[in-house]
Amino acid sequence: MKHYLESIDSVLNEVKSSEGGLTPEEAGKRLEENGKNKLAEGKKDSLLKRFLSQLADPMIIILIVAAVISAVTATISGEGEGYADVVIIMVVVIINAVLGVYQESKAEKAIEALQEIAAATSKVIRNGKFMTIKSEDIVVGDIIVLEAGDSVPADCRIIENASLKIEEAALTGESVPVSKTVDIINNTDSDDVPLGDRVNMCYMGSNVVYGRGKAVCVATGMDTEMGKIATALTLAEDEETPLQIKLNQLSKVLTFIVVGISVFIFAFDIIRSLITGGRIEFSDILNFFMIAVSLAVAAIPEGLAAVVTIVLSIGVTKMSKRNAVIRKLTAVETLGCTQIICSDKTGTLTQNKMTVVEYKGDDEKLIATAMALCCDAELDEDGEIKGEPTEAALVAYANNLGLKKYDLEKVTPRVGEAPFDSGRKMMSTIHKTGDGFVQYTKGAPDVVLTHCDCALIEGQQVPMTAELREKIASQNKEMADKALRVLCVAMRKYDTQPSNEASEIENGLCYLGLTGMIDPVRPEVIDAIDECRTAGIRPIMITGDHKDTAVAIAKSLGIIEDESGAITGSELNKMSDEELDSRIYDYSVYARVQPEHKVRIVTAWKKAGMITAMTGDGVNDAPSIKSADIGVGMGITGTDVTKNVADMVLADDNFATIVNAVEEGRRIYDNIRGAIQFLLSSNLSEVVSIFVASLFGFILFEPVHLLWINLITDCFPALALGMEKGEKGIMKRAPRDSKDGIFANGMGFDCAWQGIMVTVLTLAAYAAGIIMGGKTVGQTIPLTGVFAVSNELIHQNGMTMAFLTLSMAEIFHSYNMRSRTVSLFKMGSINWYLVGAMVLSLILSTVVIYIPFLAKAFDFAEISLTEYFTSLGLAFLVIPIVEIVKAIRRASQKNKKA
Repeated sequence: MKHYLESIDSVLNEVKSSEGGLTPEEAGKRLEENGKNKLAEGKKDSLLKRFLSQLADPMIIILIVAAVISAVTATISGEGEGYADVVIIMVVVIINAVLGVYQESKAEKAIEALQEIAAATSKVIRNGKFMTIKSEDIVVGDIIVLEAGDSVPADCRIIENASLKIEEAALTGESVPVSKTVDIINNTDSDDVPLGDRVNMCYMGSNVVYGRGKAVCVATGMDTEMGKIATALTLAEDEETPLQIKLNQLSKVLTFIVVGISVFIFAFDIIRSLITGGRIEFSDILNFFMIAVSLAVAAIPEGLAAVVTIVLSIGVTKMSKRNAVIRKLTAVETLGCTQIICSDKTGTLTQNKMTVVEYKGDDEKLIATAMALCCDAELDEDGEIKGEPTEAALVAYANNLGLKKYDLEKVTPRVGEAPFDSGRKMMSTIHKTGDGFVQYTKGAPDVVLTHCDCALIEGQQVPMTAELREKIASQNKEMADKALRVLCVAMRKYDTQPSNEASEIENGLCYLGLTGMIDPVRPEVIDAIDECRTAGIRPIMITGDHKDTAVAIAKSLGIIEDESGAITGSELNKMSDEELDSRIYDYSVYARVQPEHKVRIVTAWKKAGMITAMTGDGVNDAPSIKSADIGVGMGITGTDVTKNVADMVLADDNFATIVNAVEEGRRIYDNIRGAIQFLLSSNLSEVVSIFVASLFGFILFEPVHLLWINLITDCFPALALGMEKGEKGIMKRAPRDSKDGIFANGMGFDCAWQGIMVTVLTLAAYAAGIIMGGKTVGQTIPLTGVFAVSNELIHQNGMTMAFLTLSMAEIFHSYNMRSRTVSLFKMGSINWYLVGAMVLSLILSTVVIYIPFLAKAFDFAEISLTEYFTSLGLAFLVIPIVEIVKAIRRASQKNKKA
């Protein structure tokens, strides 16, 4: 119901109440029928459910299947090493799931935080008697008594008003408290009045900062505006990030490849055996099955899920040191492809602190003194100012000029006052001076000026002429056009103390001057927005403030050039979703908006295919923050609700921190892609090597070898690649297209040829091992016979050299992955993590070859130093080969530009 368009009597009749309130019996009946004045609680996922959701990842499912197959084959064959494979795989799976659960914070606390905003107790009138009750027991029709300092417990229509001012920033985003009235709102344009303009209403979650009044409750619980926000939060669904989508797609592709290759090899071996031998023993089938399992193990990058999770976790830790606290792990990567940042104005782009920035008049110190004394805000000895924001700005203004209010009050104590009244739009205070009394009056310029008959010009009182009045009005307009909140101050002197009656004292005033204040822009935001544009990110301002204020701030920040780029919530209401979708690129400023508008704006940008971030601090921002691809909450000024649904929280409330986070997000995504390319090219080399070996009828690697390479040799370099510094100019390139797959921009081709390159080197090492092993036992094996050797010792020699070459080729190849285009020798920095990974992998690979009991477990031969360094030499060849390809690619790109 639109109670703001109805008279008090009409509203009271509608809710079946009176100014004396409900009877206790009627209140109890309504409470039983409609329920408590509480917000519905959100459903929580149990710890077990969260853990199981981590296991639902397709890549993890493949690992679990591989573990089950390994367990079955180990049981059938009676070999213990199969169980070791199972243990290793399951440890990886569990660690990955625990990391995921630990790092990700869900949004179910949002509703609880909304509930905490509501007042614990409230003052009501029931049966004509004043009483205090629990806020959750308030019902529609209750008469609520409001005073400065109270939290509004429910949505109400104001029925009595004595200079009531209510701060609604959490709901509307408007930084200045709203002066309330009991009058009907006459809105000729539309019945739909923006929340911030419903001056005869007050809402759950807002706070009374000045005056007193009474209001009749018209909505409780989930029917309140706060309840609508709670509903919007529950309706907003969590969506997968671009990286999650790409990894899921990759998992599906790998699943088809693994199953396809394994089935093909198994069928190929059986058919070949039938053709050549005529019959197949069970042991042969088991052997063929083990080869197929080896291929499956080779094709699955066991460490990929863990590497991605750990790299993201490391990124989270680094970002927290730069004041960006990540609540949702995959949000790190999403930041890197952000194209739109929808930002709330109040408290995000601005300081949420009204500040006097301009004055007009003869004597600035006298103006500041008058303004500071004619208000109720107070300055304590520690420099903290308490009071209504507008008045606090006036006291701060005087304080900055060296005029401390407590010193001023000692010299000229207040002895009388005529409090602010929304009807008069003025406030007057009377102070005792050394030679009598002085009155200061402040208020709306157009009102105060009508009560002035003189002005202070160059220290002298001069008559208020029409010309002078026009000049002051022009100054007022000039300041108002800059979206400044303008106040006028005047004075009057007395020999004896006057009365406190406004009608008697607010006449014959002497005009002193004007002050203009605004919620100023955060100084660092201008540079941050410039950097956003350089990085191809479009900033959008969304605010509950008035259009002229929003336009002025947006112009000063460079978000828009003129007013045509701004639109109001009322105008937005007249647009269909289809029209908004088609015109979304026309607007960069949205003023006087309500929570549902913010969600529509975010949704429209997402429909346009843009990765959208939404920042904010108020409760009104929570639904849109949850709907956005990445929600950014404010750590200092932000409400618990906003922080609980945000993917990222800015510990310093600094818009510029978002830019740092975007840079970090881009670096992390680049590194994750590098790690994925490294792991996939490594796994491809294993798959092709085993495939070729199976075609020639010999086993090149056993499953345990591949698990060792995938989990030990590969994981450390992959993690080290995750620590790589960002490339130069990372914030000067446009955001990547979120639709780009993992293999975009030629990465798939790179994985293929690099995998085949390592395969050739691995098979060359095997051939070298067979020939050199043959010489050791006195056999000369021709090159054509290297893949048909029957001597087990010679075969072990070749397998050992192939293992060492494959392991170290992948280590050396990780250096190539530091950049896809820049030469390794021109990187300009050393990745010490990668150096450590190389040394560790080399030591571990050497250990399993030369420590007898490990070598026996792995079926390795003890190779000579010549064979050892031959393997390393073949492995090292991956660096010069890739360097040549990089040089050709750079030359090709240069020619294209030319």
